[in-house]
Amino acid sequence: MSIRRKELGEFLTAMRQKCEPAAFGFPLGQRRRTQGLRREEVAQLADISPTWYTWIEQGREISVSGKALHRLALALRLDKTQRAYLFELAGQRDLQPAAAEEEIAPAFLQRIVDDFAMPAYVMGRYWDVLAWNNAAAHLFGDWLAPDTAPNMLRFVFANPHARTLVEDWETRAQRIVAEFRADSRDQVDDPAMLQLVDSLHQSSPEFATYWKRYDVLERHGGLRGFNHPQRGHLTFSQVTFQLVDQADLKLVLLTSA
Repeated sequence: MSIRRKELGEFLTAMRQKCEPAAFGFPLGQRRRTQGLRREEVAQLADISPTWYTWIEQGREISVSGKALHRLALALRLDKTQRAYLFELAGQRDLQPAAAEEEIAPAFLQRIVDDFAMPAYVMGRYWDVLAWNNAAAHLFGDWLAPDTAPNMLRFVFANPHARTLVEDWETRAQRIVAEFRADSRDQVDDPAMLQLVDSLHQSSPEFATYWKRYDVLERHGGLRGFNHPQRGHLTFSQVTFQLVDQADLKLVLLTSA
């Protein structure tokens, strides 16, 4: 028995035992000795075989599909974190992940970046820049301006200013595409993602070339050079943070190198 299968079985057992039968439509009865729901009751709620469900709790090496896990998550009324943990233990990708419980207000994001003296900005799922401070606006210029709906990818590949501002533009551009591909791996079939990639293909031959290479790299910090038209050559150390409750959001800081 693998450790993951054992953990999966014990996790489901613990979740089942926390369920109050009456809340799920099952009478308590005087002969009920099982804490929480019975295995056959969970199987009934999830529309799966009681034997098969028992095998899962026993940690047997059987195939557990994403659809079955989805039904189990609904049957046991798992919350967002519990559902993600269930799929992780089973080694399955959740095709119907729970939506974020609430969106962070733009005004709150703005207050976050305004607290920093160095250039700071927040990027969303598809690298739209949702908030930025004055230091970032002074660095990037008119690209970061109110009512412009800035996007980091469109800036790098469709804004001529980027090619002179960003030091060693070609190397950085290639890496940005690889980072974006890795970062958006869970949204490869999302219409908004497809529309963005298609528009970049149309506007930038370089993007089209780099995208076809299928390079994937995780985002990491490091030195970032800029050739500012007024301030000359500038070097920053880039640090990126992800929010725990909003994993799609990234807080980027450019600290003095």
